[in-house]
Amino acid sequence: MEKHESSRRISKVESTTDTLTGRGGLSLFVRYLSEIGIYKVLCPAFVKVKKRDRTCSLANVFKQVICFFMDGSSRHMSYFDELKKDGGYAAAIGNEEGEMVSSHGMKRFFKRLVWVHGRVFRKILRDELWVWRLRQEQPEQIVLTVDTMVMDNDEALKREGVQPTYKKQKGFQPLQLIWNGKIVDAVFRGGKKHSNHGNTVVNMLREVVKVIRTKYRADVPIIIRMDSGFLDEKILVALDELKVLWICSGKMYEKVKEEVKKQPEKNWQDYDNGRQRWSWVEFAYGCDSWEWVYRTIYTRPVYEEEQQLLAFARPDNVVLTNIDEDNPVVQAMPEAARKRWLQGETIVAMHHQRGADELPHRGLKDFGFEQLPFQRFVPNTAFYYCMVISFFLFETFKEDVLGEVISVKAYATTVRRLAVDFAAKIIRSGHQYILKVTEAVMERLRLQDLWERCAHAPPLRT
Repeated sequence: MEKHESSRRISKVESTTDTLTGRGGLSLFVRYLSEIGIYKVLCPAFVKVKKRDRTCSLANVFKQVICFFMDGSSRHMSYFDELKKDGGYAAAIGNEEGEMVSSHGMKRFFKRLVWVHGRVFRKILRDELWVWRLRQEQPEQIVLTVDTMVMDNDEALKREGVQPTYKKQKGFQPLQLIWNGKIVDAVFRGGKKHSNHGNTVVNMLREVVKVIRTKYRADVPIIIRMDSGFLDEKILVALDELKVLWICSGKMYEKVKEEVKKQPEKNWQDYDNGRQRWSWVEFAYGCDSWEWVYRTIYTRPVYEEEQQLLAFARPDNVVLTNIDEDNPVVQAMPEAARKRWLQGETIVAMHHQRGADELPHRGLKDFGFEQLPFQRFVPNTAFYYCMVISFFLFETFKEDVLGEVISVKAYATTVRRLAVDFAAKIIRSGHQYILKVTEAVMERLRLQDLWERCAHAPPLRT
């Protein structure tokens, strides 16, 4: 007779005193954090934040906060109490059980921070982490995207700063600067702060340009991409004064439509990216209240997914830019680069790529979460910046360590499933702590190679 049950059927459940963890991959991440020297950057900046518990260093607090985001199992502060009781988790991140911080300890830490620490976090993210990557990658041009991200807190309990947003949800709406799939600067704001609120955008861009030219290269071309929410003469003029190139989505004003109607058919050209074709025309345009006019490109898609669009269904776009022959930044470029940037197709392609720059918003929400844990705005600000810094480190960890086994474009959910959430046993032998995994995990992840990559990660400060 055929057996319907395995001979290895489990008969009962028992506990063990072995040090086991289901987050074996956190050991790799923690080693990476140590080797790049992130604690040497974070701790001196917050040395005045006193802690009553002398047994737990500031570096240990930041390590547990960053690992909390990397783990991603819970968004609640009470999860720290569960981790405090988990000896396997403590061993995986290189801690003794007594070094784990409770939820109350973490709440005290964040509530001890004040509003000026927001600028400290920004300085670490922009002046340290981002400059570190710029020096590693040595880009010949720096393309940045300015955008806002709505954090939906509509169902959360009352939070200071949670206000109605343009998405008809109550939440926060931070202003974020994106480069190469990473958030490199951010201003945490309440939900009612629109894209171009106050002087925040101009101040952010001035600070960023200064960092690039003083800490990376003074002559590198800088290109800023923006949507129509940032179409404001004060921003455009400020960028012109900073000698920065910009590409900004326009608005479909009646004056724009009149200019388009004046264009003869022979002036229209086609652009095809292999999936979709647009027709476009170029002219000079500026709002009535503006002192200047700018190079303007009007685009309309000819087809989408091999289906012709009727005139009333065409999502036409207007693109304004200061990239023209008279711009001294363009004139200073090498001849090949200058010719490429002056082409209308380059401007259209660059504008269309702006949509992909919003993917880091989705990546951050997948890595962290939208609902923040505190009622007061200041601790939520600090918590948000810790999340953004952790997300930046997660992205660099993929590039520096996991790139050969997992796509660097993979979201946090995929990375956790493949490279973090595997079983491991931590033992002590010969005054060493050893992480043991199955042969299958060792071979699938090439774990020995990843371990060596962590050991040779590029340091933040040389």
